[in-house]
Amino acid sequence: MASFSKQWCEINDPEMPWDFDILEIAGGLEPNYRLHYICEGFGFNFIGKDEDNNIMLGFPNYIDMKITWKTYNEVING
Repeated sequence: MASFSKQWCEINDPEMPWDFDILEIAGGLEPNYRLHYICEGFGFNFIGKDEDNNIMLGFPNYIDMKITWKTYNEVING
């Protein structure tokens, strides 16, 4: 079953029920930790925080089989 974040739904389909809130999940994380959450809308697989406590979203990179990290603001603001 596909999962969509609150933030994706608010931007793209406000009538759609969301499955999880990125900010709520990130709020419970310590720096340098991550959790596996898939947002089909934005396409990320991880929610984490870097060493400076910035919210980071991890995207699969199928070319080199690594995770590409982007800041929350990069993803939300396009």
